[in-house]
Amino acid sequence: MNFIPLHRHLQDCSAPDPARILAAARAVADRAGERADALDRAGGFPAEDVAHAYEAGLLAAPLPVSLGGAGLDAPERAPVLADVLARVGRGSLALGRLYEGHVNALLLILRYADPAVAERLAGDVRAGHLFGVWNTQPQTGGLSLEDVPDVEGLPGVEDLQGLEGLEAPQGAEAGWRLRGVKSFASGAGSVTRPLVTARRPDGRQQMLVANLVAGTRADLSGWQAHGMRASTSGILDFTGLPADPGGFVGGPDAYFAEPHFSGGAWRFAAVQLGGIEAVFDALRTHLRATGRGGDPHQAARLGEAAIAVETARLFVARAAVLASDPAAEPERVIAYVNLTRLAVERAGLDVLERAQRSVGLSGFLSPHPLERLARDLATYLRQPGPDRALTAAAAHILAEARPADLLWRDPPGMLAPEARSAGV
Repeated sequence: MNFIPLHRHLQDCSAPDPARILAAARAVADRAGERADALDRAGGFPAEDVAHAYEAGLLAAPLPVSLGGAGLDAPERAPVLADVLARVGRGSLALGRLYEGHVNALLLILRYADPAVAERLAGDVRAGHLFGVWNTQPQTGGLSLEDVPDVEGLPGVEDLQGLEGLEAPQGAEAGWRLRGVKSFASGAGSVTRPLVTARRPDGRQQMLVANLVAGTRADLSGWQAHGMRASTSGILDFTGLPADPGGFVGGPDAYFAEPHFSGGAWRFAAVQLGGIEAVFDALRTHLRATGRGGDPHQAARLGEAAIAVETARLFVARAAVLASDPAAEPERVIAYVNLTRLAVERAGLDVLERAQRSVGLSGFLSPHPLERLARDLATYLRQPGPDRALTAAAAHILAEARPADLLWRDPPGMLAPEARSAGV
């Protein structure tokens, strides 16, 4: 490796500087990029890339320094986290998707879990377990918590209904089981510590971290994807697994608490940004190699693609700062992150169109670098509810009293929003 692994730097309990973190991310991304074509197949999980990320300290990096991480959970380090996610995505969108899920899980644990639970799970991170967040499920057969009535002396359904997250009776873990599946579970069969939502007997959703054995319970037969094949997104059957209330994360429906539920979407937009940059670089390399960059039409497309890339980068950078600001207004955060989702999608589609038009048919043929990069990006840009995200942001903008220059920022010395709205 051409860098000092983060975990060595953390032995003195000091947070590594951003340059060191980004160097680790770059090294992981570069190696992932070299292996990405070979993994572009059914079941092609990037196990070596995940192991490299672990060795480099990236798996633990989102943890506070006190728990053995690099402190990327801190609000002031959001710009660094955004750059790390983009760099990993630039090397491999499949690895970026998996890493973003890992980061998301750790941030949810740090935000909502009891400190003792967070400390125990941090030990699993340091031991090399890959985390993820699996919320999607079929309309029928989704994941639920069920009691085991034949376990004498343990609480029944009526007792669980009164629990508020970690307020579970001691010794209850042997009396609860999971039943059902999660679908579109990225890293199914390889993620060993997924954070999942399970339906409680009272109908609300409970976050918990399940302990899985690699290579078990996963059905990847349905993942015949156009792109992102190495993300191995499939169905995971949890039926029969014990559900330990000591592993519960937060109270009922905490997963959906705003603004963090919607506001956290900036992180996958950062990974998408990395994929957009990779397509842009493939276009520029092609024009240089073929000597066609001097053509005015090619130059115009390259310039337009550069505008799109920078637009996406600026949106992601601003969203990272705003969503990580504990003093930011929740509605403002949600609206801006929703706009960021759509701005990055639009930028990605624009870069794809210009790259494919400029390169031509050869860009659709393997082994041209653009062929897989374009498939992966086009697939990953498809996210749930884009129309709803756009119209919700528009509704916020319509109701907002701030002028356009103050919609998303408050310059120092400006009056508070309530004062402005009152005409002060």
